Amino acid sequence: MNKLEIKEQLLAKCIEQQMQSIEDLQKEMDEAQRMSNEYGQPKDRYDAFRTKLLRQKDMYAQQQAKAILVLNTLKKIPLKEELNKVEFGAVVITNKQNLFISAGLGKIELKGKIYFAISPQVPIFNALANKTIGEEIVFNSNKFIISDIF
Repeated sequence: MNKLEIKEQLLAKCIEQQMQSIEDLQKEMDEAQRMSNEYGQPKDRYDAFRTKLLRQKDMYAQQQAKAILVLNTLKKIPLKEELNKVEFGAVVITNKQNLFISAGLGKIELKGKIYFAISPQVPIFNALANKTIGEEIVFNSNKFIISDIF
């Protein structure tokens, strides 16, 4: 599998995971709304159960809005562009970990290899930013040597 295929598949998995998250949050919002509707009118102005359901729905809506922002960020990752330094959209291969600089989605397994989808806001990215192949950094007492970027 070539580098472009790896990056395309990583991005596809990230987008799929994010879309599933958005769908799950929508189901939770719908369920909270359904329960609120079935519960009926508030029993009094301090009806705690109904208030709890509506707060849950609002919480899920906020989480869904954030998930949609992450999805839109993922869709901005250029696939065809040649990258030669650590930046947003890069797949970075080091002696310790394989990183996909995209969004903080965590561990992704692809063809028997483990990659970590990380956000450009995390400390390891700040340490690696703008580094090129062959450069090394020390992060949390670990020495990372960059062997490939694409």
